[in-house]
Amino acid sequence: MNRSQPLVLGIESSCDETGVGIVRGTDLLTNTVSSSMEEHVRFGGVIPEIASRAHLDAFVPALQAALAEADVTLDEIDAIAVTSGPGLAGALMVGVCAAKALAVATGKPLYAINHLVAHVGVGLLNPGNRTANAGRNPANPVLPENLGALLVSGGHTEILRIRSITDDVELLGSTIDDAAGEAYDKVARILGLGYPGGPAIDRLARKGNAKAIRFPRGLTQPKYMGTAEEPGRHRYDWSFSGLKTAVARCVEQFEAAGEPVPVADIAAAFQEAVVDVITSKAVLACRERGITELLLGGGVAANSRLRQLTEQRCSAAGITLHVPPLDLCTDNGAMVAALGAQLVMAGIDPSGIGFAPDSSMPVTTVSAPATNTARAGASA
Repeated sequence: MNRSQPLVLGIESSCDETGVGIVRGTDLLTNTVSSSMEEHVRFGGVIPEIASRAHLDAFVPALQAALAEADVTLDEIDAIAVTSGPGLAGALMVGVCAAKALAVATGKPLYAINHLVAHVGVGLLNPGNRTANAGRNPANPVLPENLGALLVSGGHTEILRIRSITDDVELLGSTIDDAAGEAYDKVARILGLGYPGGPAIDRLARKGNAKAIRFPRGLTQPKYMGTAEEPGRHRYDWSFSGLKTAVARCVEQFEAAGEPVPVADIAAAFQEAVVDVITSKAVLACRERGITELLLGGGVAANSRLRQLTEQRCSAAGITLHVPPLDLCTDNGAMVAALGAQLVMAGIDPSGIGFAPDSSMPVTTVSAPATNTARAGASA
């Protein structure tokens, strides 16, 4: 195996995107994504069984397209990496089974990858002229010291500290109920905006007055925050379920009074409440933990107001913000391949085929360790 510039195939199937990416070291060769989002629109959210079946249909075409675009064959691949968690159990199973089948058929080492850490690994890629590593040497990208990651998506909202992307990732804070993207979808349904809710609310919010209504910022009261010296239990955590309920009550009050619902104002005020608390807590965590550089990732990173306010607050706090290209912020196989390549280059043992998908895989587990049986087989 080429450990200095490994050619790694990455497979992603944690939710409704079937992703296959190929990297050579830190160079992105291809990022093929097939989304089943349109199949979920009429249900107002992702239906796990439909997503799993869509992965079954999309995987082989996505793999063939990725190999063709990268102009490589399976024989040339040095290693295979696959998302093994967290995510939807059935969807994960499709990708993991496909990856195991490829590993057995080709004899290539297999790495079981943490989906969340992979969102950080994408910051190491050189995606051609779209480099996500502005200010760094594009020929040899490295993650900076004192790095944090703010991941905001339909299933996750976390702030991480990355000491080593291969073996030392710390969870500083997360949502205790709805993820931010999930809250967007639910509020969009309340406002009659359809699915997916994020882009619809983002567009409509530009026409509204964010100050017209003051919605609550969850977990910001002193009893939850504490102080820097004596941090509260939820100092760096988020909660969006109360905000969602506040929006529903607000709509009900307008309807009960026989008044037209100011949908644009509500969308703007809701969005401001979400991004305000996300960015303020993320910057607070960075300042108190000595984090000087922050990577913003996840599907909600496409939100214009989140990007704007994160940039403003990071700049004011002296924190350097990194935002990968939008197609690398959402779920994709390239990020899985990128993290897999880092594990190969660090000399981390592959996971083998004895692991199982883990829908609640903790972020501190960067990759699933090899089982004793897998190690014995590798030694033989």
